[in-house]
Amino acid sequence: MVPADEFDRAEAILLALEGAGRVTVNDLAERFGVSRVTVRKDLDAFERRGLLRRIRGGAVGIENSDEGAWSMRVRHSVEAKQAIARAVAPLVRHGDVIAMDASTTCYFLARELVDLRNLVVITNGLRSATLFMEQSTAMVVLPGGVLRRSAESMVGPLGDLLKGRGRISKGFFGLVGLSPELGLMEVSIDEAQTKSFMASACDEVYGLFDSSKAGRFAVHPFASAADVHALVTDEGIPAEVVAAWARLDVPVQTVAVPARVASGTGAAS
Repeated sequence: MVPADEFDRAEAILLALEGAGRVTVNDLAERFGVSRVTVRKDLDAFERRGLLRRIRGGAVGIENSDEGAWSMRVRHSVEAKQAIARAVAPLVRHGDVIAMDASTTCYFLARELVDLRNLVVITNGLRSATLFMEQSTAMVVLPGGVLRRSAESMVGPLGDLLKGRGRISKGFFGLVGLSPELGLMEVSIDEAQTKSFMASACDEVYGLFDSSKAGRFAVHPFASAADVHALVTDEGIPAEVVAAWARLDVPVQTVAVPARVASGTGAAS
């Protein structure tokens, strides 16, 4: 069964745009079993949020410097992100000082860490900060800066905030793209700058990403390959990518992703 509810339609439309570059109203209406009016409303709402550009009969993707709205990204590759988070969580212990960015993968990691005691979390992610505030006893350090609404993050120069306050034992970072030559990368220069400041204060830097990010285009590096302690992704990562990072002595841990379970209203998430 194809996804038919509003949120699953949203995810499927954005994934279709990412893959094909354009979608049509007629095709989407037939795929989801909804009216063309409903599809047009979906596309119009996405256009207002800057996620696509409407054209006659459909929509096309937008080539810009934004990785997409957090509320959409958090619904993409959920099973992989949850599996990655579960695999990484044992690295963090009671009393650790850690850094986490505003990525959706790190949000899933935050959900695995809320029961730890005496945790200190430095994060620019509003969702993760709120989660720790509401469900844990962790001390949360939320750097100031400029609010990026689409990413639900705070960005800005963090050098003065982190300088002289001790080292951070581990830093966990999502990414848009990666390469052995340039390291871990983002599409937003503001996000990359903020992550760079955070990563530079960490003793160990971990890149967390679902395998769809391998080979994806990105622009701004925030951590060089030499600064990466390990990468954690799912088993869909191409073998040549693992080998390339292994040549740089950066281990790539792969985790199994549970299969989706079909139901009467579509795939479960």
